[in-house]
Amino acid sequence: MTDYGYVYAEKDTVNSTPGAQTSKDTELVPESSMTGKGSAIRRVTLVILAAVLFGISIALRDGAEKASEYFAGYLLEQSLSVDNLFVFVLVFKYFKVPKEYQNRVLSYGIAGAVVFRAVMIILGVATIQKFEAVNLLLALILLFTSYKLFAGEEEESDLSDNFIVKTCQKFIPVTDYYDDDRFFTSQDGLWKATPLLLTLAVIELSDIAFAIDSIPAVFGVTRDPLIILSSNIFAISGLRSLYVLISESMAELEYLQPAIGIVLGFIGTKMIFDFFGYHIPTEGSLAIVTTCLSGGVILSLRKASKEEGDK
Repeated sequence: MTDYGYVYAEKDTVNSTPGAQTSKDTELVPESSMTGKGSAIRRVTLVILAAVLFGISIALRDGAEKASEYFAGYLLEQSLSVDNLFVFVLVFKYFKVPKEYQNRVLSYGIAGAVVFRAVMIILGVATIQKFEAVNLLLALILLFTSYKLFAGEEEESDLSDNFIVKTCQKFIPVTDYYDDDRFFTSQDGLWKATPLLLTLAVIELSDIAFAIDSIPAVFGVTRDPLIILSSNIFAISGLRSLYVLISESMAELEYLQPAIGIVLGFIGTKMIFDFFGYHIPTEGSLAIVTTCLSGGVILSLRKASKEEGDK
C-alpha cells in the first residue's frame, strides 16, 4: 500500500476529479504563526489554570490527600496525552490533511474521547469495586506498557500497514480528494466520505487504544470516579491548542517516553503492592510522578538546546 495521493477540492466545487491539482485557495501553508500560537498559548494557559483551581477546590473540600490524587492523575494523563500527539502528527501527515482542516478533526476527536473515556471510567470503577483482582490485570497492562516505552521501542512512522488505518480504509469508502472541511461529499450522485472522515475515524480508534494504557494508570493513583474523570477531561480538553504549540517540535521531547515508562512501571508496581496490603502514600506517588515527568521534559529541552547551540 502506498502513501495516499489525496488532492484538495476547490473552495466552490463539490464534485472534483480525483486527478485535480491542489488549488491556491487550499494550498498547504503554515498557520498564521504568531496569531495562531498566541491564541493557543492563551487557551492552554486557561485550561491549566482551570485544572489547578479545580485541584485547589478538591483540597479545600476533601483535604490534601484527595488533592494529591487529583494532581498525580492529572499530570499522568497530561503527559500521556502529549506523548499521543506524536501519533496524531503521523496520521495528519499520512493523509495529507491541510492544516486549516486539522482543528476540526481534533475538535470532534476530543469530544469523542471525552464520551468514550467517561463510559470506560464508569464501567472500570464498577468492575474494580466488584472484582478486586482486576487490579492485577491493570497492573500487568501498565508494566507491559512501561517496558515498551522504557525500552525505547520505535514508534510506527509508516502507517500504511497500521492495523487501525487498514481497518478504517476497508470499511469506510472514501473519495480521493478533500472537499473543504466536509466529512461527506457527493460524487456521481452518491454521498461518500471524504478522507477527512477517514482521518477522524483513525484518530478516534487510536484514542481508544491510548485509553487502554491511560485509564489503568489513573486507576493506580485513585479510585475516586470524580477525580479520574476530571483529570482525564482537563488533560485532553486543551489537546487541540497543545497540538498547535508542539506538533512541530515533538522530536525534541526525546526523554519524555522513557520518563512515562518509569512512571507507568511505578504505578503498576504500586497497584500490586496495594492489592497485597502494602500502601504507598499518595503524596509519595505524586512526588515520584512529578519528578520523573518534569525531569524527562527538562532533560529533553536541555539536550535540544545544546544540540541547537552546537550547530
